Amino acid sequence: MTCSEKKQIKRILIYRILKYRTVKTNRIHIDSDILMGALTRAGISVNDPVMSDSSLTEWMQGTKLPTLKQLEAFAQKVHIPLGYLFLDSLPVEETPIPFFRKGRKSNRFNLNVYDTVLMIQKRQEWLSEYLEANEFEILSYVGAYRGQTVNEIVDALRNLLRLDADWAISCSDQRKALNKLTDSIEEVGVITSFNSIVGNNSHRKIEVDECRGFALVDKRAPFIFVNSGDCKAAQLFTLVHEMAHILIGFSAGYGVENIWKADSEEERLCDKVAAEFLVPQALLNEDFGDVPMQYASVAKKYKVSTLVIARRALDCGYITKEDFLNFYRSYKRQAIVIKKASNGGDFYLTAIKRISKTFVIHINNAVKSNQLLYRDAYMLTGLQGNTLNNLFQSQLG
Repeated sequence: MTCSEKKQIKRILIYRILKYRTVKTNRIHIDSDILMGALTRAGISVNDPVMSDSSLTEWMQGTKLPTLKQLEAFAQKVHIPLGYLFLDSLPVEETPIPFFRKGRKSNRFNLNVYDTVLMIQKRQEWLSEYLEANEFEILSYVGAYRGQTVNEIVDALRNLLRLDADWAISCSDQRKALNKLTDSIEEVGVITSFNSIVGNNSHRKIEVDECRGFALVDKRAPFIFVNSGDCKAAQLFTLVHEMAHILIGFSAGYGVENIWKADSEEERLCDKVAAEFLVPQALLNEDFGDVPMQYASVAKKYKVSTLVIARRALDCGYITKEDFLNFYRSYKRQAIVIKKASNGGDFYLTAIKRISKTFVIHINNAVKSNQLLYRDAYMLTGLQGNTLNNLFQSQLG
């Protein structure tokens, strides 16, 4: 929707809501197509347990009409703006960046992914304006490597992050490798957010198959989102993949593992950059020789998945396509159990990973310099009152 369309819808909504608040009857007729559209938008069925305490079926059949309060509760359950229910038809909504699932571009609408992209976009818009107003320079590397080769982009990324080719080998495990890479990326001005739910709503999970991660390009405030519900090795690959998107200046996201073949030229390029950055061919040659390669041990060495190692072995000519496909079929049959973080973890450590330490620093500085109201800081971080101040104190010192 364009800005003018959004403004027009807003005027209609204000008028209609005020109208319903002032009429004598407290029952409101809402078209059944609107109600069904709201459910479909949220990926919820009429018989979903979340709707069990409502009279939704009667509303849709017209045998009973809801009150405004009931509609407000319904809108909250299906995560839709209340005003949308008063429209003649629901507005067409599309995720504002291309998403690639199973290697192909997908137009399928997923509300949790959609709301997450919009949330990150709002943070980016504010931060970009804030940095410009405070005369921060643009980041010269953003979009500077479009049209470059894989090796040229990998070399540029290593130089930018000041990481040697064997940087991951020196890390004791995947978690430390992920933290080291994240710190290096944030130091050069890219905001990184790790989360597996929408904001802080634990009831709205972001499925890995729908979104492993995405990148939002901006010359002053590039953002990367990584699904923390994925395994650490996959998060590491996603982080580099999305960083490659920043360097070529192409905003996009992807879902299921598409390491075999992506239809998008940009996706294929970013996959290759991530693979070479994490498992350099020059170093991998030392792990082969005449001895059959053990995928698990080599994957542990480079802190990646065995699938990445198998794919690198194929790319480097150490195994055949048939060998790779046999491995891939076996890999997909295995039940991969992702270890979840303990519910007893530190709330503020989790919060700052979800938001990004660099972003929180900018929020804190803006609040202290009276360039940002606390009300707006709450909206941008999803944290309220003392919780935000406690985050500042506990994580920023």
